[in-house]
Amino acid sequence: MAESSSIVAKWGVAETLPLPNRYNSAIRELVARRSAELGIRWAEDVFERSSELFDAQDATSIEQAVLDSGYRFEFSATASLDAEPDKYRRPEAATKNFVAGEGGSDEALSGRGDNVLSTAENTTGTVLRISRVEHVMELLTEGVPDNVIAVIDDSGGTLTAPILEGFHGVICLGGTVRSHLGILAREYGVPTLMNCRIDGLADGDRVELETTAAPPAADAYETGDTGHARIWKLQS
Repeated sequence: MAESSSIVAKWGVAETLPLPNRYNSAIRELVARRSAELGIRWAEDVFERSSELFDAQDATSIEQAVLDSGYRFEFSATASLDAEPDKYRRPEAATKNFVAGEGGSDEALSGRGDNVLSTAENTTGTVLRISRVEHVMELLTEGVPDNVIAVIDDSGGTLTAPILEGFHGVICLGGTVRSHLGILAREYGVPTLMNCRIDGLADGDRVELETTAAPPAADAYETGDTGHARIWKLQS
């Protein structure tokens, strides 16, 4: 029937994310076909006969079809990297002119961020940048190396969620301590700095995160009083 076949996405526009678009499109097509086959008058019958159009078995079938297609949650896991590649791929574009750290000449201040949860001691480890699903799959299969300080972008909390617990620490180049990643980091007890600006850090560098620093105040992001936790690059 005309009414059912003209069903459009919510708010009258197509979904921008691939998974909702694929799932919702499958439901719309199924409902339109069945309503036409059953002669359902949408405005009059849909609430009384909705189970004839779509039920739990249909939902399970559509979900399985999506999984069988090989779909991965790459869009949401890499959205920030794709949207702002310069910010997340080139650390030299971040704020520079950092001064020597308090630890002495063998330590150079290489960044600042917002501490998620204070620890008794600072966190020291080895930098590993993670930005793609393939890298996460490799680490899932082979295991996360010891003492890894993962450098991730703003959507990296979604990307690295399956291996987050294996990190010794995290440097996130976006977000706030109230972001989803901040919540997960506190839950798993992973030392994490959010909203970080870094300069000149590469895979294999040894760093120290000032995770003894106090987390930002409740109004810090409104007042701009952020970036107090320091990141030092250590000499090998």
